[in-house]
Amino acid sequence: MATPSMEDYLERIYMLIDEKGYARVSDIAEGLEVHPSSVTKMIQKLDKDNYLIYEKYRGLIMTSKGKKMGKRLADRHQLLESFLGTIGVQADNIYKDVEGIEHHLSWDSITCIETLVEYFKREPSRLESLKQVRAEIDNEE
Repeated sequence: MATPSMEDYLERIYMLIDEKGYARVSDIAEGLEVHPSSVTKMIQKLDKDNYLIYEKYRGLIMTSKGKKMGKRLADRHQLLESFLGTIGVQADNIYKDVEGIEHHLSWDSITCIETLVEYFKREPSRLESLKQVRAEIDNEE
């Protein structure tokens, strides 16, 4: 089972490869705001756990296990951003909030949130009702 730190690396590596076609140590370090030496250590651990194949000075390749986990983590992140936006969280807070909660939710909770987001997409009038209730509560405070 991947630790929260491993998940952050897998998600970042997956996103970099998806966006650029490759993931360099310096890009990973910059995206996660860590030192390159920390990235190298984690890459070696992810290699050992069969999430990727790493060859010193040659780069890295995600295994099918790594790609599957990376996609799942990136999808989870996007879903939580969508959910928080849907329920009216201020845009300035969404990324930070997602980073704070994504590792603390079970996959069962993620599935339930996904169902709720899909429900609001199909029933936008229900979302308007939610926004009205929130506005009423905000006005009472």
